[in-house]
Amino acid sequence: MVRLQKFLAEAGVASRRAGEAIILAGRVTVNGETVSALGAKVEPGRDLVAVDGKAVRAKRKIYVALNKPMGRVCSRNDELGRPTIYELLPKEWGHLYSVGRLDFKSEGLIFLTNDGDFSLRLTHPRYGMRKKYVASVEGRVEPETLRKFTSGLWHLGEKLKAEKARLVSASQTQSVVELEMAEGKYHEVRRLFESQGLTVKALRRIQIGKIKLGELRPGKWRTLTAVEIKTLLS
Repeated sequence: MVRLQKFLAEAGVASRRAGEAIILAGRVTVNGETVSALGAKVEPGRDLVAVDGKAVRAKRKIYVALNKPMGRVCSRNDELGRPTIYELLPKEWGHLYSVGRLDFKSEGLIFLTNDGDFSLRLTHPRYGMRKKYVASVEGRVEPETLRKFTSGLWHLGEKLKAEKARLVSASQTQSVVELEMAEGKYHEVRRLFESQGLTVKALRRIQIGKIKLGELRPGKWRTLTAVEIKTLLS
C-alpha cells in the first residue's frame, strides 16, 4: 500500500505536492469513489485510480547503470548545448533521471531511474552510500596528503572527507589515487586535491555501494538486476 499522492507522482501525473492539490480538489477517484482528503492509500495493480475520469496506471520502475563518458552533462537540458547522458538511452526512457551527478569532465558509473525513493536512498547524506573513484593527478601525491583526506579538511568553508584513500601508483609527474567517499558534496573529490595544490587530470567513478563498473564500456548501459537493487537498498 502506498499513499495516493505518491502513487500519482510515480505514475507521472504530478509531483507529490501538486498531487495533494489534485486530491483536495476532488479530482481523484479510487475504485469509483471520490477521494478528497489526504492520507488515503492504494494498492498499485489492484485499486483503480482515475484523475478527471481518466485511469492512471503506475509506471514500471526502471533502474539503469550507465558508464558516463567524459564530455557529457547529467542535466536534461544544458544551457550551453552540450551533449547529455540522456541521449545515450532509448527514447522511451525519457522520463528517467540521474541518481546524483558526475561533472562534464568526469566519467564512470551513474544510475538512472524513475524511482524517487531509490534515488533518495542513494543520494541523501544520512544513508552514507559509499562510492569509489580513481583520480589521475598531476605530480606526486605523498602519503601525508592521503592522511589529510581521511582525517578531513576544510575547503571554502566546508569540511571535506574521504572514508578511504589509497595510492595506486606515483611518479614525479603523475599519481593515481583511489578514494572512497560517503557524502557526495559538490565536486568533493576534485576539491580535496585542489586544497593541496594538486590538479586532477582525469576522474572516474568505479563503484557505488557494492555495484562495480566492471566491463561496461563508456557510453553503454545495462539494467540493474533485482538482486543488485535489493543490495543497494539494504
